[in-house]
Amino acid sequence: MSGLLGKKIGMTSVFGPLGNYIPVTVVEVEPHVVTQIKTVESDGYEGIQLGVYDKKTKSTTKALYGHFKKAGSNPKRHVKEFKGFDISGVSLGDEIRVEDVFTEGSYVEVVGYTKGRGFAGVVRRYGFKGVGGRTHGQHNRQRHPGSVGQASDPSRVFKGLRMAGRMGNERKKVKGLAVVQIIPESNLLLIKGPIPGPKGQIVEIYNR
Repeated sequence: MSGLLGKKIGMTSVFGPLGNYIPVTVVEVEPHVVTQIKTVESDGYEGIQLGVYDKKTKSTTKALYGHFKKAGSNPKRHVKEFKGFDISGVSLGDEIRVEDVFTEGSYVEVVGYTKGRGFAGVVRRYGFKGVGGRTHGQHNRQRHPGSVGQASDPSRVFKGLRMAGRMGNERKKVKGLAVVQIIPESNLLLIKGPIPGPKGQIVEIYNR
């Protein structure tokens, strides 16, 4: 499945051909450099490795520096392998732009990490209502989960019980998002609807 990496810029809106209002997420897709080509003969499958966003040489290990040098490229901060690319006519060091992979009106899948909310209780995390009022000694239990354990049998808390813990920062995939507009001169991709993650996060965009 072919695709590219992009940086989530934020959300805005555009007007469709019929004057309808379309909310879109703006994703910056900088030109990618082909840093490695996978073939059936050498690797057992076909695919290409792409790098994007330059990285300082002093922050790159010698092994990775040699890997990028072989492709005639500067060290890259983000590297991702994609299967499903047509590798015929593709060479090391070639540049792949957003308009080479995506077309307006097509559908894509976006993978990213949701916003991290830190440690959260059951009211915020799962929508619990809490124990209740301040009667009968319940003066400090308004946002508590209530009973979590069993009696002497089985004398344990079952796995999967909804309790307080880390909220967000989970890898999520959103399918069936339409590409509304491509702005090649600004390396921008406008995708209908929201996508996972905060502003500035790197997301994976796959062709359907």
